[in-house]
Amino acid sequence: MAGNHVELCGRQLRSTRRPRADTEQMNTNGLTLSILDQSPVHQGDDAAQAFQHTIELAAKADGWVYHRYWVAEHHGSDRVMGSSPEVLISHLLAKTSRIRVGSGGVMLQHYSPYKVAENFNVLASLAPGRVDLGIGRGPGGVPQSTKALQQAEAGERSIGDKITELRNFLGGELPEDHPLRGLMASPQPPQAADLYLLGTTVSSAEMAAEFGMPYVFALFLNGDQEVMTKAMKTYHDRFDAAGPGCKRAMLALPVVVAESADEAAAYAAEIKVVRISLESGRTLTAGNLESAERFGKQSGEKFEINVTDAPVVHGSPEIALKKLLDIQRLHNVEEIIAVTAIDDFQKRLRSYELLSDVLTEANKASIPDQGQEVT
Repeated sequence: MAGNHVELCGRQLRSTRRPRADTEQMNTNGLTLSILDQSPVHQGDDAAQAFQHTIELAAKADGWVYHRYWVAEHHGSDRVMGSSPEVLISHLLAKTSRIRVGSGGVMLQHYSPYKVAENFNVLASLAPGRVDLGIGRGPGGVPQSTKALQQAEAGERSIGDKITELRNFLGGELPEDHPLRGLMASPQPPQAADLYLLGTTVSSAEMAAEFGMPYVFALFLNGDQEVMTKAMKTYHDRFDAAGPGCKRAMLALPVVVAESADEAAAYAAEIKVVRISLESGRTLTAGNLESAERFGKQSGEKFEINVTDAPVVHGSPEIALKKLLDIQRLHNVEEIIAVTAIDDFQKRLRSYELLSDVLTEANKASIPDQGQEVT
């Protein structure tokens, strides 16, 4: 069972116990682990079963070491079912009691910032202090789904403008020169949802730093470790620590843990990154080859598809944790969000359990036997 956590803008208070021998020398460096769940349909399952698996995993994670549980937004997919994170978050908040629950992320380009603020203010009123609002800059689907989502949009707006307006609505006040000055996104919760920016490019890191926002680089989508390195360096270099924002560097990584390193390697070898490059210069990630081909045809552009092995962090529990700690130190991040894409729910569940267990034991080994300390 996870110890009590107190959010202190990236620091957490952990309880202490005696270490297990195999993690006795492992310094966890205050690593926080979380989960991002895309609600995948496993072999032989349907959408209803996929959501039941999400509920079960969230309930288990609530009692494990994980700090937050995020659900994704995807449209027009027969592989991942989370098309409405706000609805799913509401249900998961009711099924859990400790863990933070949020979106990873809401595809803000499709929506009114005002409505997004209202949705998450309702959620934050239902579960004060437990709601996260992760924002994504991509479409989260194919061109047809984007057209369907945006058919009522009045004019083009930049994602930066939308983020600014969303932050103002969440904060409870619009600037004096805003045409909607005086409008409130109701209800006003005791504590607004925490806002995060997710991305897969250096430009997303630049935007997060400019806006003074916590930033999550999604390697599980991008698959390019060189871009990840550049993005995290950019975020650290450009974030104004003296400004009003809250800096928090995070990575969302593909992770597979199993009883043995060989078993984990076998699962990891099945995970691929499918990237589609359009003639216009845009590059996107698809869930599988079929989705990439569908996207390319709907785009109306010439396109090229590349399939590569995903850069999965894998191994036995101790090996996987050591790899995660090495990545944490290399990129100076406070939190790693694990995305485990094993196509067997019980094996996926077990992977998260094994990772939780080994971090819990390592935390016990790195903290004194008595009292508590802030890491």
